[in-house]
Amino acid sequence: MTIQPETFSDKLLGFTLPARNARARVVRLDKVVADVLAAHDYPPPVTHLLSEALVLAALMGGLLKAEGDDAQLTMQAQTKAGIVSLLVCDYRGGSLRGYCDFDASRLAELGANPPLSALFGEGFLAITFETGGAQRYQGIVPLEGETLAEACEAYFTQSEQLPTMIRIASRSNDSGEAAAGLLIQHLADGEEGRERLHARMDHPDWEHVAALSSTISHEELLDPELSLESIAWRLFHEEGEVRIQPGAALARGCRCNAEYYTSVVARFPKAELEEMRGDDGKISVDCAFCARTFPLAL
Repeated sequence: MTIQPETFSDKLLGFTLPARNARARVVRLDKVVADVLAAHDYPPPVTHLLSEALVLAALMGGLLKAEGDDAQLTMQAQTKAGIVSLLVCDYRGGSLRGYCDFDASRLAELGANPPLSALFGEGFLAITFETGGAQRYQGIVPLEGETLAEACEAYFTQSEQLPTMIRIASRSNDSGEAAAGLLIQHLADGEEGRERLHARMDHPDWEHVAALSSTISHEELLDPELSLESIAWRLFHEEGEVRIQPGAALARGCRCNAEYYTSVVARFPKAELEEMRGDDGKISVDCAFCARTFPLAL
């Protein structure tokens, strides 16, 4: 029997509760979130927002059945009149990236911990799952509630009919950046080969699982000395069976490169290409995710 090492940071962990028809993902990010945030000089409210979004992307991306280049989760929050005009994160095969565009002058007028409504106004959240083989499905929900986690819970309830609880914690201090989260769901009743029945928010198994999950503290999620397996054990040690499913190792992964941008820009008409050229005769493309500029020789 092979004994797996415990999981602490920058790696996903899944587990299921067979007797309760529940599945969960838990993650703690430290180097990953620090690497993503380092690309831009984000102010504290945006640092907190983007950290939460990266954890959510990892948790939801971990639900993808297919891994590799064809499986991707993209989360995009957008508004026309909000202080944050765009927030986008994606997960692919363990690679995470994220970016936030915002109005710095308007943001400075808010307090240290503005609610979601103050940042986005009347925005929306789009969550897209690409599972490979040209299979793609998307759900869109209003950006309502106090946090992005609450908006994602609404997505799963409305678009997937899956009762879902998400808990997120983040930290930014002299010790560095860290963020962590737990996502747990009750799988809808039904038999294989039959249409899935609508989920029941008042199902006794789900009520039990949700009550135990709600006891997790921010300190436990962020504790670097507490393994993710220990979190699952603390919450559900009284269950008859908890099946642990080690997940993907996580890293910041921006997929930008000069070859890719060259192939995209080369499709533009020659006249437009000439307008794009700088004084050096080259076309420069900026990557918002990693804050790098790629000069293209076209």
